[in-house]
Order: sequence, then C-alpha cells, then structure tokens
Amino acid sequence: MRCALKPSDPAGDLPERTTQSLRALAGGPISRLPELLEAMVTVGSDHDLRRALDRIAETAASLTGARHAAIGLRDADGGGPDELITHGLSPEDEPPTGASLEVPIQVQDELFGTLYLAGKDDGGEFGEGDLHLVRVLATEAGIVLSNARMHAAARQRRRWIEGAASVTTALLAGPGARASATHALTVVAEQGRELAEAATGAVLLPHDEGGMGVVAISTGLSEEVRAEAFRGRIPPESPVLHQLHAGLGVFSDDFAADPRSISPLSRYYGPTMLLPLRSNGRVLGALALCRTSGDRRFSHTERTLGTLFAAQAAVALVLADRHRDRERLAVFEDRDRIARDLHDLVIQRLFATGMMLETARRQAQLPEVRDGLGEAIDELDATIQEIRTAIIALQQGPPEVPPGLRTRVLRAAGTATAALGGRPSVRFVGPVDARVDDRGGRELLAALDEALTAVEGSAAAQPARVSVVVDATATLPDGRAGVRLTVSCPDGSHPPLTWERPLHGRAA
Repeated sequence: MRCALKPSDPAGDLPERTTQSLRALAGGPISRLPELLEAMVTVGSDHDLRRALDRIAETAASLTGARHAAIGLRDADGGGPDELITHGLSPEDEPPTGASLEVPIQVQDELFGTLYLAGKDDGGEFGEGDLHLVRVLATEAGIVLSNARMHAAARQRRRWIEGAASVTTALLAGPGARASATHALTVVAEQGRELAEAATGAVLLPHDEGGMGVVAISTGLSEEVRAEAFRGRIPPESPVLHQLHAGLGVFSDDFAADPRSISPLSRYYGPTMLLPLRSNGRVLGALALCRTSGDRRFSHTERTLGTLFAAQAAVALVLADRHRDRERLAVFEDRDRIARDLHDLVIQRLFATGMMLETARRQAQLPEVRDGLGEAIDELDATIQEIRTAIIALQQGPPEVPPGLRTRVLRAAGTATAALGGRPSVRFVGPVDARVDDRGGRELLAALDEALTAVEGSAAAQPARVSVVVDATATLPDGRAGVRLTVSCPDGSHPPLTWERPLHGRAA
C-alpha cells in the first residue's frame, strides 16, 4: 500500500492540516511526541541546511519505523528535482518495495519538495498516526527551506548590489585608477563574471562591419578562447542580436545547442545570459555571462539580478565617459589659458624687449656692440617663434580626433629632436590645415622627413637650431597658389632644402 499526500489534494490548507496533526498527536499516544518536539527544536536552531534536513529524514524514519526515508528537493525555480537527501538508502540503490508514504514539503503556495518514507520495520502499513508525524516534520522542513532560500536570496542580492556599486566607483575613479574606456569595459566584464559565478564575462559593442564584437573579456578559459573571442563577432543577421537591439535579454540553458546562436563562439558554453547595456532607451552594447556546458543553469533570480546589473553598468559607463570628457575639457581649457597667457603676455613682452634692443642697436657707436645686440635680437626672434610653436602644440585637439597637418608637422619635428641635438623651430604661414589637402599633407610630411634626415646626416657638426617653415600662402614660379616647405639652418651649416606643391582640393 502506498499513501501519498500531494499539494493539490483538497484536504485543506497545509498549516491547518499540520495543526490538526499536532492535535491528533497530543490527543493520542504520546510516546513519540517528545522525540518529535526535540527534533523540531534541534532543526529550528540548526543553521546548516543539509544537516537540518538529514535530521528531519532520520527523525521521520525513526518515529514511523520506516527502513528508508528521503527528501527530494526541487530547484529554486521549481523546474524539477534538484537534490535528494536520503536516510537508510543511497541514491544508487534500487527503489524500496512495500508500503510507502509521500508528504509534500510546502509553505503556503510554494512547493519545496517531498518527504518520502518506505518499508515499515514490521512489514505493515503506515497508519494515520504516521501521517500526522510526517506532516509535522514536512512542515518544519518547509520552514527551514523557506528561511534558507530567503537568506540565500538576500545574500545574493546584496552581492549583486555591492558589485554594481563597486563598478560605479571604479568607473568614476580618477585617471590614477586607469579609468580609461578600455579599463571601464574590463571592470564590467570582470565584475559581472564574478557575480554570476560564470566561466566568462565579456562586453560586446557594435562592430565596424556590423553586428557586435568583443571589446573586453574576463575568462577562466584558455588563451586560445580569449584570442578567438576578440577575433569573432555576432553577425548582423543573428536572432540574438535582434533581441538585444530591442533591449531584451537573451537566456539559454545550453548556448552551444541553441538554434538562435549562429556565432562559432557559442560552442564553448552552456548556460548563458546576454544582457543589453541600455541607457536612456539606447542600447550601447551587451554583457555576456557564460557558464561552461554541464554547469547549473541560471536561476530566475540570477537572471533578474543580472539584468539589473547590466542596466546599472550601462549607466555607469555613460557617467564615466562624461566624467572623462569633463576632465579632458578641463585640461584643454587650462591649455588654452596657458596659450593665451603666452601669446598676450610673454610674447608681447619679448617683442617689446626686442624693439628696445633694436633701438639701442641703431644708436650704438661701436661695431661690436651693434653686432652683439643684433645677435640678441635674433635670439629673441627665435625664442618668440619657439613659444608660438609651443602655443600651437598646446592647442592641439584630443588624441581621439584625427590630427591635422600642423599637429603632424610638429610631431615629426619633435621626433627628430634627439638626432638634431635640439628641437627644430617650426613656423606656419597661413591656414595650413584648411588649404592643404590630405594628399598634399602626406607628400609634405614625406619631404620634411627626408629633409630632416639629410640635415641629421650632414658632415657638419650638429646644428644648434633647425628652422622649419610651412607656407600655405606661397606663389609658385608659374603663378599658381601653392604650399612651400623650407628647412634651413640659420648658422649656414647646411644649405636650405625647399619643397613646394600646387594647392588642390581645398579652397585657395
């Protein structure tokens, strides 16, 4: 005979029935009641879930005279059996025969599992008193499981909240914490992987060729997998990508076998979450959290927390990007202020000093005095030109912006500083960036490199100063407007080198 009490049985509410069972036990033979109460007290004070459930199974077998007892637990999402706790029977043994008893482990409408009993010692059937005892123990097991899951869910939520907060803190850190764009994405991938207890965490952004590609990854898999991840991408036609662009998460218990995944990278993974990084209604990219094949699937709680984490990470990425923009703007404003001060104060004072020296030179009677003052005036002119070159360098745009011809000329001159023994003096005439097209700029830079190399290899001693002039207002011998490059040594140690080209493609 088998006695089974199922959650759907119309036998009344479980707490009410448990109360009836306690009354029945109190009104009947009480020989088993002290052991039952002692077990309930012990279980209620035990914080180890597995040990508490073992005690319930052992007590149920002892009180009912059953040879075997087991507690079958359902997973957190109620998707099927998750674990089997046995007493007097190992999971590999054959199912026992004879009388059996099943009572659901349930709290309110939530079913946690089932308490099984089988095989009476005396070979008889389980009676009404046995049912009352097991029902009380099942209720106690349900309370223990409910409390354990609530505590586990609270700890899990706290971990994800603290993880999201740490991501925000790391992304908003100053430059000393390497708060670059690449570092920010890596922080999101690493923290997401740790919180999800995944094998791989990766951030994907729109790819130049369409779809999405991995730009940051944290993985415990091999370097070959890491390298393949950076080479691969989710193609534009992927159903996964369409769902992400719609702002919806993609969840799979086995990504390698999921028909929605057409990326070759999916072959490495089982349970997977692809979460949109969405801010202000715009999908910036996606966060992939992947476990290997055979690992436990992501629970409903983990999916919810992962989605919230991705949303928080997207906001943090936007805030971090704006924070870096403000820092860059502050640097450029400071550079602009320094450049104005140099132009309006320093250069004007040097120019006034040069005028005074020029007046003194004209009034000087002795030739050696006039020559000395002339050299001082030349030095002032060269210094003014150096300051103007520094002003241009200060006014260069951010590294992300493609550099103009002025910037590239200054960089080429700076590169040659060590070989020349001093930084070349660079002067620009006219709107160089506006008048010289890309092809002309490339040819001018090639001519500049050749000229500087020729000066470096000159048999004469290293020049103290090299002058570079880029004139975008030049008139060529045939009367056309052009650009002219002149590289010379004021001390005459090397003959001037000139390159010129007509202006094409830009307004003359």
